[in-house]
Amino acid sequence: MHLNPYGEDVVKLAADLANRRPASAEELADRCRTAGLVVELPVTPQDLDRTHEVLDAWEKVVDAEEEHERAELLNRMLAAAAAYPRLTDHAEDGWHLHYRDDRQTLGPLLFSLISVGTALHLAGRGMRRLRRCAVTGCAMSFADTSRTGRQRYCSQRCANRDAVRRHRARTAR
Repeated sequence: MHLNPYGEDVVKLAADLANRRPASAEELADRCRTAGLVVELPVTPQDLDRTHEVLDAWEKVVDAEEEHERAELLNRMLAAAAAYPRLTDHAEDGWHLHYRDDRQTLGPLLFSLISVGTALHLAGRGMRRLRRCAVTGCAMSFADTSRTGRQRYCSQRCANRDAVRRHRARTAR
């Protein structure tokens, strides 16, 4: 038996979907499959709408300034999304825990996964490990999965761009 990795992978998927919102149900399904999710039921426009609502709520968690506010927003998501834990072998890849009802369509499934995954990520790694990129003009969100918890940028590209900007500012003096 293995514990389903709700934390890091799901939070990275949430950031990816929030940063580049899927435009169609087909795109949503493809991106979820690429991220390793098992999509068992057909994906509908209603799933896309529900996913956008989930991402709107998740981005409020990302943007929360204080830990207590972040926890309250996330607790509301958990109360609305999570079900009691259950053992499953739905994909025949070994028994693991799910914190959601079986056979959900993708919209409600993502609501549960993102809520529980974000809670486990923040509780396990630290309440400040979800943020926006530090580069001015970049609004991308990301989950800090670094060993030290000091990740400031959404990507290596933004880190390099900021380093070049700082270097040029120093040498221009």
